[in-house]
Amino acid sequence: MTTFTKITGDETPLIEVDASKRLSRIDPMTYGGFTEHMGRCIYGGIYDPENPLSDSRGFRKDVLEALREIDIPVVRYPGGNFVATYHWQDGIGPRDRRPSRPELAWLGTETNQFGTDEFMQWLDALSEGKDRRVEPYLCLNFGTGTLDEALAWVEYCNGTRDTHYANLRRRNGHPEPYRVRYWALGNEVWGPWQVEQMTKEDYAKRASQWAKALRLLDPDIVLILCGQDGQSSWDHYVLNQCVGWVDMHSIHIYTASEQHVKNATAPLAAERAIEITASLIDLARIENNVAPTKAPVKICFDEWNVWDPERAPGDKGAEEKYTLSDALAVAVWLNVFVRQSKYIGMANIAQTVNVISPLMTTSKGVVKQSTWWPLLLFSKYMRGWTVASHVRVATYAGETQPAWLQGALGQKGAPWLDVSATLGDDGFVNLAVVNISETEDFVVDLEGVDTEASVYSVSGSHVSSTNTEDKEEVGLAEGKWDGKGKYTFPKHTFTLLRWKP
Repeated sequence: MTTFTKITGDETPLIEVDASKRLSRIDPMTYGGFTEHMGRCIYGGIYDPENPLSDSRGFRKDVLEALREIDIPVVRYPGGNFVATYHWQDGIGPRDRRPSRPELAWLGTETNQFGTDEFMQWLDALSEGKDRRVEPYLCLNFGTGTLDEALAWVEYCNGTRDTHYANLRRRNGHPEPYRVRYWALGNEVWGPWQVEQMTKEDYAKRASQWAKALRLLDPDIVLILCGQDGQSSWDHYVLNQCVGWVDMHSIHIYTASEQHVKNATAPLAAERAIEITASLIDLARIENNVAPTKAPVKICFDEWNVWDPERAPGDKGAEEKYTLSDALAVAVWLNVFVRQSKYIGMANIAQTVNVISPLMTTSKGVVKQSTWWPLLLFSKYMRGWTVASHVRVATYAGETQPAWLQGALGQKGAPWLDVSATLGDDGFVNLAVVNISETEDFVVDLEGVDTEASVYSVSGSHVSSTNTEDKEEVGLAEGKWDGKGKYTFPKHTFTLLRWKP
């Protein structure tokens, strides 16, 4: 957690880090991914059998190599809105017998050439060289799907007995169970864009009944409730009705603004949403007399990112062209997750390839967008423990996106330096600082650093700088700092300092 003091005038900014005050563990699942049958995420993204850059299974090798670099721990699949009309059995068995179906979420055609077994094989490929496998996280169809279909999918993936769907998996060439732990009870079923949109009352009744049956089949699965944005009457009601049945509560938020400071500060709305959701979880436990021995329900922030649907429409593939401003916003997003690690059980950037993604594919290779670099640094270094930090700096107190955030921030406003700090299991202290100012460098007293530090910075010449196949205007620079005197955090730059006390 980072505390904050607003200063004015000639006071010197200050950042204090106290690595001896370990506040909460950062769940490794915080740096999860998301692959949906949408645009070029699956077909032409992770799976592109006609491309010479793909392996014998059709998986893009350059995508696998890049994603291994950010050490993704878990990947959500197959949606997203797509899942509301997806029937998993269409995507198994011999490919020449799989039906093509109209796809109603993004108004395309789903060929089903990539399905459950291919996803599991792709995760195996992504896991190569890792100590732990990349975990699958599957979302159940709460639109046109049935409980029988959901139970069959869990049996197909996890069944070990001599039963129909476990045997079907074996006949399809996969004798061992996939051991899928994470299952979502639908996706955004509150939304008017959903096939089979539900009221909160109807959803809560259905979710609790499905949860009961799914646990009877497999008591070891982790069930994720479908929330909204963490600050709605939907979240309040479904948690109150279902808190005893689930392990995590899902919320989704996307942020964006054409104005830089609004764009960079917008993720602070997600921080408030996390705090509200955590309170709603506590309230639901209290009102339902949940036993204190039951593990706390964590927040699963399984869709987050910078996304403007008007700029990058979903039915057109949602291929955002990210700027330095967006990279700084992503860094603030990730600072939020570190600061609120007490409550976060999983977070999944939406999405992993091509669709509102830090990683884009071309016929010749991959392009690492501006937002790739903060994601890389956080996933590599901002792990272990959230530790105490304090920032004293001037603030921005103007208009925000969303507008309500300005009132929530109050007179203090948003600090120009957005900060989080961690202590890794390797003994290194890591300090992440986002200078969101477009015009001002900040010369800062840094307390808690008494040795040489490695410095990683992400920046560009201006906040609208971008990366494309032909140019890289936003990149990663590395250096050293002797740990003496004041440190200057440059304007519109994300900086990560790393040292061993």
